Amino acid sequence: MVVVWNGDQVAPLFGYLGAASALVFSCFGAAYGTAKSGVGIASMGVMRPELVMKSIVPVVMAGVLGIYGLIIAVIISTNINQTADKAYYFFDGYAHFAAGLACGLAGLGAGMAIGIVGDAGVRANAQQPKLFVGMILILIFAEALALYGLIVGIILASKAGTAVPMST
Repeated sequence: MVVVWNGDQVAPLFGYLGAASALVFSCFGAAYGTAKSGVGIASMGVMRPELVMKSIVPVVMAGVLGIYGLIIAVIISTNINQTADKAYYFFDGYAHFAAGLACGLAGLGAGMAIGIVGDAGVRANAQQPKLFVGMILILIFAEALALYGLIVGIILASKAGTAVPMST
């Protein structure tokens, strides 16, 4: 019995690369943001230990970046389904790959921004408490960068499966 595939047999590779890219790059950003902010919190905690819990905000915001990557990775991986009845074309693989890169690289950039701002912000907050609101606003704008990547990733991932084969 011979099974005839309607789709491209290599196309799922790109889909899986997109899922992996979303998770890996977002987690790199989350790890960097957590580590860099954690160093600032530890340094600040020596001078003002009562502010440590208030200064956890950058670490929490960095951790959310990994969740964004996880969401896109799950969306992509559940939509990669190549069977004899349902084809998975290069268009679908490229759409999933682009979705993963959009979310993952946006999460990496946001994590770097959150880490740098979190480190400097918690140290500055220890010296001047009036800077707390400004630090939070900057962190929110940095987090928004990853949210943009998540939104674009969802839009790109939803385009997969809309390819129509050309008739010959």
